[in-house]
Amino acid sequence: MLILMLSNQFRMRVVAYSIKSSEKEPLAIANHKKHDITLISNSLGPETVGYAAGKEAVIVFTDDIVSAAVINKLADIGVKYIATRSTLTSHIDQEAAAARNIKIANVSATSLLAISPAELPLALARETIINLDRLQQDRCLGSACVCSRACDQVKPQQPGHEQ
Repeated sequence: MLILMLSNQFRMRVVAYSIKSSEKEPLAIANHKKHDITLISNSLGPETVGYAAGKEAVIVFTDDIVSAAVINKLADIGVKYIATRSTLTSHIDQEAAAARNIKIANVSATSLLAISPAELPLALARETIINLDRLQQDRCLGSACVCSRACDQVKPQQPGHEQ
Protein backbone atom coordinates (compact mmCIF):
# COMPACT_ATOMS: atom_id res chain seq x y z
CA MET A 1 0.00 0.00 0.00
CA LEU A 2 2.80 2.41 0.88
CA ILE A 3 4.57 1.68 -2.41
CA LEU A 4 1.38 2.45 -4.35
CA MET A 5 0.91 5.72 -2.45
CA LEU A 6 4.52 6.75 -3.08
CA SER A 7 4.32 5.93 -6.79
CA ASN A 8 1.16 8.04 -7.14
CA GLN A 9 2.98 11.05 -5.64
CA PHE A 10 5.32 11.14 -8.61
CA ARG A 11 2.64 10.94 -11.30
CA MET A 12 2.16 14.20 -13.14
CA ARG A 13 -1.44 15.40 -13.25
CA VAL A 14 -2.32 16.34 -16.82
CA VAL A 15 -5.36 17.26 -18.91
CA ALA A 16 -5.31 16.56 -22.65
CA TYR A 17 -7.54 18.81 -24.73
CA SER A 18 -9.09 18.19 -28.18
CA ILE A 19 -8.83 14.41 -27.88
CA LYS A 20 -10.41 12.46 -30.70
CA SER A 21 -11.63 8.92 -30.07
CA SER A 22 -8.82 7.56 -32.27
CA GLU A 23 -6.22 9.13 -29.93
CA LYS A 24 -7.41 7.58 -26.66
CA GLU A 25 -5.87 4.14 -27.08
CA PRO A 26 -2.47 5.36 -28.40
CA LEU A 27 -2.18 7.80 -25.46
CA ALA A 28 -3.08 5.08 -22.96
CA ILE A 29 -0.53 2.70 -24.50
CA ALA A 30 2.22 5.34 -24.61
CA ASN A 31 1.48 6.58 -21.09
CA HIS A 32 1.45 3.10 -19.54
CA LYS A 33 -0.13 4.58 -16.37
CA LYS A 34 2.88 6.84 -15.71
CA HIS A 35 0.91 10.07 -15.56
CA ASP A 36 -2.62 10.82 -14.40
CA ILE A 37 -4.07 12.09 -17.70
CA THR A 38 -7.63 13.33 -18.07
CA LEU A 39 -8.76 13.15 -21.71
CA ILE A 40 -11.38 15.62 -22.91
CA SER A 41 -12.73 16.36 -26.37
CA ASN A 42 -13.13 20.10 -25.70
CA SER A 43 -10.54 22.39 -27.21
CA LEU A 44 -8.51 24.61 -24.90
CA GLY A 45 -9.78 28.15 -24.73
CA PRO A 46 -10.70 30.81 -22.17
CA GLU A 47 -13.92 28.96 -21.30
CA THR A 48 -12.27 25.54 -20.83
CA VAL A 49 -9.13 26.53 -18.91
CA GLY A 50 -10.88 25.45 -15.71
CA TYR A 51 -10.46 21.79 -16.68
CA ALA A 52 -6.76 22.28 -15.97
CA ALA A 53 -7.32 23.25 -12.32
CA GLY A 54 -5.13 21.08 -10.12
CA LYS A 55 -3.04 19.93 -13.08
CA GLU A 56 0.66 20.51 -13.66
CA ALA A 57 0.51 20.20 -17.43
CA VAL A 58 -1.79 20.44 -20.40
CA ILE A 59 -1.55 18.54 -23.66
CA VAL A 60 -2.85 20.46 -26.66
CA PHE A 61 -3.17 20.07 -30.40
CA THR A 62 -3.12 22.51 -33.31
CA ASP A 63 -6.87 23.15 -32.91
CA ASP A 64 -6.20 24.69 -29.49
CA ILE A 65 -5.45 28.41 -29.65
CA VAL A 66 -3.17 28.92 -26.66
CA SER A 67 -3.24 32.72 -26.52
CA ALA A 68 -1.64 35.00 -23.94
CA ALA A 69 -4.98 35.21 -22.11
CA VAL A 70 -5.23 31.42 -21.96
CA ILE A 71 -1.61 31.10 -20.84
CA ASN A 72 -2.14 33.65 -18.08
CA LYS A 73 -5.17 31.73 -16.83
CA LEU A 74 -3.24 28.46 -16.98
CA ALA A 75 -0.36 29.96 -15.01
CA ASP A 76 -2.77 31.44 -12.46
CA ILE A 77 -4.14 27.96 -11.68
CA GLY A 78 -0.66 26.39 -11.43
CA VAL A 79 0.01 24.85 -14.85
CA LYS A 80 3.77 24.67 -15.47
CA TYR A 81 4.00 22.81 -18.78
CA ILE A 82 2.38 22.73 -22.20
CA ALA A 83 3.01 19.72 -24.43
CA THR A 84 1.62 19.76 -27.94
CA ARG A 85 0.92 16.51 -29.75
CA SER A 86 2.17 18.02 -32.98
CA THR A 87 5.33 19.42 -34.50
CA LEU A 88 3.68 22.83 -34.85
CA THR A 89 3.72 25.49 -32.16
CA SER A 90 2.30 28.51 -33.98
CA HIS A 91 -0.95 28.06 -32.02
CA ILE A 92 0.89 28.76 -28.73
CA ASP A 93 1.90 32.26 -27.60
CA GLN A 94 5.49 31.41 -26.74
CA GLU A 95 6.36 34.88 -25.43
CA ALA A 96 3.47 34.79 -22.96
CA ALA A 97 4.50 31.30 -21.85
CA ALA A 98 8.09 32.43 -21.28
CA ALA A 99 6.88 35.47 -19.33
CA ARG A 100 4.85 33.17 -17.05
CA ASN A 101 7.65 30.57 -16.84
CA ILE A 102 5.62 27.86 -18.56
CA LYS A 103 7.76 25.39 -20.48
CA ILE A 104 6.59 24.21 -23.90
CA ALA A 105 7.42 20.99 -25.71
CA ASN A 106 6.43 19.85 -29.16
CA VAL A 107 6.89 16.61 -31.04
CA SER A 108 10.22 16.80 -32.81
CA ALA A 109 9.85 16.41 -36.57
CA THR A 110 12.90 14.17 -36.62
CA SER A 111 11.13 11.70 -34.33
CA LEU A 112 8.49 11.17 -37.02
CA LEU A 113 10.84 10.35 -39.87
CA ALA A 114 10.02 7.04 -41.56
CA ILE A 115 6.69 6.75 -39.71
CA SER A 116 3.80 5.38 -41.73
CA PRO A 117 0.38 7.07 -41.51
CA ALA A 118 -0.92 4.07 -39.55
CA GLU A 119 1.88 4.47 -36.99
CA LEU A 120 1.46 8.24 -36.61
CA PRO A 121 -1.09 8.33 -33.73
CA LEU A 122 1.06 6.08 -31.53
CA ALA A 123 4.26 7.93 -32.49
CA LEU A 124 2.72 11.31 -31.59
CA ALA A 125 1.43 9.90 -28.31
CA ARG A 126 4.76 8.28 -27.47
CA GLU A 127 6.72 11.49 -28.11
CA THR A 128 4.21 13.51 -26.08
CA ILE A 129 4.60 11.18 -23.09
CA ILE A 130 8.40 11.27 -23.43
CA ASN A 131 8.19 15.07 -23.33
CA LEU A 132 6.01 14.94 -20.19
CA ASP A 133 8.57 12.62 -18.57
CA ARG A 134 11.41 15.00 -19.39
CA LEU A 135 9.47 18.07 -18.26
CA GLN A 136 8.59 16.39 -14.96
CA GLN A 137 12.23 15.42 -14.41
CA ASP A 138 13.37 18.95 -15.38
CA ARG A 139 15.51 17.44 -18.13
CA CYS A 140 16.46 19.11 -21.38
CA LEU A 141 13.99 18.37 -24.16
CA GLY A 142 16.56 18.54 -26.94
CA SER A 143 14.93 19.14 -30.31
CA ALA A 144 11.45 19.08 -28.69
CA CYS A 145 12.26 22.23 -26.72
CA VAL A 146 10.29 25.32 -27.64
CA CYS A 147 11.70 27.48 -24.86
CA SER A 148 12.67 31.04 -25.62
CA ARG A 149 15.86 30.57 -23.65
CA ALA A 150 18.44 27.85 -23.00
CA CYS A 151 17.78 24.97 -20.64
CA ASP A 152 18.07 25.74 -16.96
CA GLN A 153 20.57 22.93 -16.62
CA VAL A 154 23.99 23.05 -18.25
CA LYS A 155 24.12 20.12 -20.67
CA PRO A 156 25.94 19.37 -23.89
CA GLN A 157 24.13 20.91 -26.83
CA GLN A 158 21.81 18.48 -28.54
CA PRO A 159 21.06 18.62 -32.28
CA GLY A 160 18.30 21.11 -33.06
CA HIS A 161 18.52 22.85 -29.68
CA GLU A 162 20.25 26.18 -29.71
CA GLN A 163 21.71 27.34 -26.42
